[in-house]
Amino acid sequence: MKTIICSLAIFLFAITGNVYANESYRLGSGDTIIIQVYGEEALTLETQITNSGKINYPFLGSLNVKGLTIKEVEHLVYNGLKGDYFVKPNVYVGMIEYRPFYIHGEVNKPGGYPYNPGMTINQAIALAGGLTERASRDKIFISRENSKIDSEKGSINSKINAGDTITIEQRFF
Repeated sequence: MKTIICSLAIFLFAITGNVYANESYRLGSGDTIIIQVYGEEALTLETQITNSGKINYPFLGSLNVKGLTIKEVEHLVYNGLKGDYFVKPNVYVGMIEYRPFYIHGEVNKPGGYPYNPGMTINQAIALAGGLTERASRDKIFISRENSKIDSEKGSINSKINAGDTITIEQRFF
């Protein structure tokens, strides 16, 4: 019985942890979202956020969603549709695909890769085919999107964000 309760508690923690991660995630260029209004099939839109940070939504036109959370986009669409078009629209906004992160330097397959919440540099390296023979485990740098700092020092266990660029430098013997 204790095993079942413990497993259930871990499962619930994992679910709520993901919910909170999505609530704080800020949308950016390259993210793909879906917007749905219950009972209104014509208002379903699956779209990628443009470089300008905007999407075009039926009845509302161009909406700037860059830097907003999923919940903030829900409120934006809800408030736009409420009154003029609907009494109380039931709006849902969901994440379909996060913008990629980039990794280059001393990895076997440098390039852009799909981001998943909670990713670490170690997981990013695995996606990039592992480290080369000359890779340094100490000279890892992260350039964060919209950061005032050019890059920050990272480690194998550092968390990354969507849109980040990871650089793995060479080690010197």
